[in-house]
Amino acid sequence: MTKTASTVRTLSWEDEALVLIDQRKLPHQLEYVRCDCLDDVIVAIQTMVIRGAPAIGIAAAYGVVLAARAAHKDHGDAWAKAIEIDCQRLRAARPTAVNLAWAVDAMRKKVPPTERNPVPVLLAYARLLEQQDVVANKAIGDFGALHVSSGSRVITHCNAGALATAGYGTALGVIRSASAENKLERVFATETRPWLQGARLTAWELQQDGIPVTLIADSAAAHLMRTGEIAWVITGADRVAANGDVANKIGTYSLAVCAKAHGVRFMVAAPLSTIDRKTADGDAIPIECRAGAELLGNVAPVGAAAYNPVFDVTPAEFVDVLVTERGAIAKPNALSIRQLFEA
Repeated sequence: MTKTASTVRTLSWEDEALVLIDQRKLPHQLEYVRCDCLDDVIVAIQTMVIRGAPAIGIAAAYGVVLAARAAHKDHGDAWAKAIEIDCQRLRAARPTAVNLAWAVDAMRKKVPPTERNPVPVLLAYARLLEQQDVVANKAIGDFGALHVSSGSRVITHCNAGALATAGYGTALGVIRSASAENKLERVFATETRPWLQGARLTAWELQQDGIPVTLIADSAAAHLMRTGEIAWVITGADRVAANGDVANKIGTYSLAVCAKAHGVRFMVAAPLSTIDRKTADGDAIPIECRAGAELLGNVAPVGAAAYNPVFDVTPAEFVDVLVTERGAIAKPNALSIRQLFEA
């Protein structure tokens, strides 16, 4: 298959540092942030220089490399203990996206014996995780595209594209693969309040790659579904519980409910690393709340209160298809997810 490859590269290892696109500045400014130490990576994750569960995971892997370099230089024979402390700090940078903890734990398992320099080993593994993420995303894209019929119009929420991964994307991976097969008539991207990842990032990313995209207000999605012209809602995920419940950007649950009411199918695209088999269901997923100032901006009256949850949980019963790099599951549940890992 000829793929619609993304022209966007979210992160890279250059000159012994992690270099990130500053996603806060897009689409009007394409700027980069250089992370020379672990604290730089933690701040970048917390302030949303980089966002999207898979991308946060890969950035964290390189953060462990930076921590290892400093520990080996500054702590002598105690470097392994110093790395472990830093890994715990990094793991706590953001609570909801499970790929962060997954990547840090994967890197911890690769820490070599103390008589060896840990940096070359960990850097090689971080690069491998980055490469594997792109391969997984392309597989997700191809599996998801099998469910998209020719002439389809789809809605996507937030940004689950190359900017949210090491490349290609999860939800936008499906969209890219479907576009390469000439199946897509148009993509409708929600603004995705309050950070406007759909308006700033998804619309920009699809525009860069020549995929037809139209921006809609979050509140216009139900109206659009009611017209009967939408075939799928396609989203990514920040965490999938063992029973198939999905945590994703706030507003995803609303889209799922509206989709069910209007006979629109709902697809979640996510790598296996986003499935948290230790979390039984959506009620056990920690939901991050951020500062109210992000929501209030300079529009609301001074002194107004704000509630700013970043994610919500869509129950598995609303998900028609869960797509991973190992294939797609219709109506995911605890049994089918367990079988996916055992296959």
